Amino acid sequence: MPELPDITIYIEHLESRIVGQVLEKLEIAKPFVLRTFDPPVAEIVGTTVRGVRRMGKRIVIALDGERFIVIHLMIAGRLRWREASAKLPPKGSILAKFIFASGVLVLTEAGTTRRASIHLVRGEDALREFDRGGLEVLDATLAEFSARLRSENHTLKRALADPRLFSGIGNAYSDEILHRARLSPVMLTRRIRDEEIERLFGATQATLAEWTSRLRAEAGAKFPEKVTAFHEEMAVHGRFGEPCRVCETPVQRIRYASNETNYCARCQTGGKLLADRALSRLLGKDWPKSIDDIE
Repeated sequence: MPELPDITIYIEHLESRIVGQVLEKLEIAKPFVLRTFDPPVAEIVGTTVRGVRRMGKRIVIALDGERFIVIHLMIAGRLRWREASAKLPPKGSILAKFIFASGVLVLTEAGTTRRASIHLVRGEDALREFDRGGLEVLDATLAEFSARLRSENHTLKRALADPRLFSGIGNAYSDEILHRARLSPVMLTRRIRDEEIERLFGATQATLAEWTSRLRAEAGAKFPEKVTAFHEEMAVHGRFGEPCRVCETPVQRIRYASNETNYCARCQTGGKLLADRALSRLLGKDWPKSIDDIE
């Protein structure tokens, strides 16, 4: 799922391409993607884009008269930009096309699980309903971060990825943040010490800022096409079994439903292996307790 750094880069490129442009046509290729339509499609066609902004992990395109297009990419949704008359992505992957004189913004989604969405919204009051209330960490103080973190008792991993608590952080960057902070993903927020919160706050700001800069440099002047949750330069996310970039211990993971948490046992849990629900239940007493038991 695209997170704060990815969404930020999308917005920067959209601002340079569509702000001030007239939306000449909106083609909905897959009806399920359009979840609300007040105003209707016919009403927003012919209006001018006045701005683009981020709301959590959503992209908000502002049009004339306080009308908005809210796009949530979810896990597999992606945006593509094609200059006028350029070849479009494969037809089967296209959910919608936003057509401007300068080019076409295409919303695509890979796979068969259709979760990406478009909402057409009228008025700022209606738009606020999409705001989950998460703290914007890059604009926050340590005190604000600490208060939000301790407001509910969750694991650090769940808290960082909860859109009601923190804005724009998901599965990938929460792994990277916790590795950088040298904290266990399953530590409970109400047991965390003040000095650990300060470390986590610094790691969160630094990780998000650095990856935003990295992705900006990678895209350059081109619209970002390779938006992914997995990057070779990441420390632990998506690197199960590969050596930790700090201590070279094999990266571990725990799985829950469709999500997984990647971590380094030496850097983050004092050598303790966290229980994977499926494997630990299967292996029982044979489940290793320490990284030393498998190295």
